[in-house]
Amino acid sequence: MALLEVRNLHTHFMTREGVVRAVDGVDFDLDVGKTLGIVGESGCGKSVTALSIMGLIPKPPAKIVEGSITFEGRDLTDLSERRLEDVRGHEIAMIFQDPMTSLNPTLKIGTQLTEVLRRHLGMSKQQAKARAVELLEEVNIPNADRRLDDYPHRYSGGMRQRVMIAMAIACNPKLLIADEPTTALDVTVQARILDLLEELRQRHNMAMILITHDMGVVAEAADEVAVMYAGQIVERADILDLFDRPEHPYTEALLGALPQIEDDRTREERLATIPGRPPNLVNPPPACRFAPRCPYSSFGDSCTVELPELREIRPSHWVRTAHPASERQEAPVEARV
Repeated sequence: MALLEVRNLHTHFMTREGVVRAVDGVDFDLDVGKTLGIVGESGCGKSVTALSIMGLIPKPPAKIVEGSITFEGRDLTDLSERRLEDVRGHEIAMIFQDPMTSLNPTLKIGTQLTEVLRRHLGMSKQQAKARAVELLEEVNIPNADRRLDDYPHRYSGGMRQRVMIAMAIACNPKLLIADEPTTALDVTVQARILDLLEELRQRHNMAMILITHDMGVVAEAADEVAVMYAGQIVERADILDLFDRPEHPYTEALLGALPQIEDDRTREERLATIPGRPPNLVNPPPACRFAPRCPYSSFGDSCTVELPELREIRPSHWVRTAHPASERQEAPVEARV
């Protein structure tokens, strides 16, 4: 049995403009010790999926209207807020997007770390302080015993992210969710943070969900990847299979937009882009969400009439499109005679 099973998850936001279908029928599994990368452009539902798992969506205006989130046999959507607090931070932990704002600027780092340990593990003040020093050392913060008394503004961006990671692993969670863990960090620091996360994942045998818009980060860190578009997973596969044989036109477009070191284009040529705009999730297309931007879709085509199912096109490779690459015979619409 998988550690985490998400089935037909629908998380909606009730707004003045209407119901925003931020997450609209998401399915995936995650096994013990594995890393799932969730990728997609901004606003596609990645972070809302993570917050739904954590039980941290703002209520109101958000609500899980359908589906289940099963963690070790328990449906988290059925738990009371008190029971969720016991799971959150102890069995499932999350690293949030911005290390600059995720820490309380008015509390010392030591206070914020020991609070987690005392709440979930029942440690005494002295025990929690000793464990906090160990955690800072584990994430490679020098002079850890002295840095406990510093406020967050005394830490650099990379060091703040290390503190966030220390807080997340404090209770040895079975699942770690990292939401854009390298945002606002320079490239060198990004690489160090990713290496640290992978080292900790292996050391503690944690499962991890890595949320990002950077395909390069996913290629380096994930075992499996789920590509999201407009609130839905449109492709899910093992990392090597997805990069070698992408099936969905959106995945192909994402990979095609990546700059290549050996690229022979001149400096005047632009990188490939995806035409059009993502759909309005208050009133999304009734059929395939990507159809208005897809080069293989045309009016009256099946993908403009009905929503494709997420189907297994080959072992462990799932795709939601009427035009997967391995079954495609027609040329893009623009190229048809």
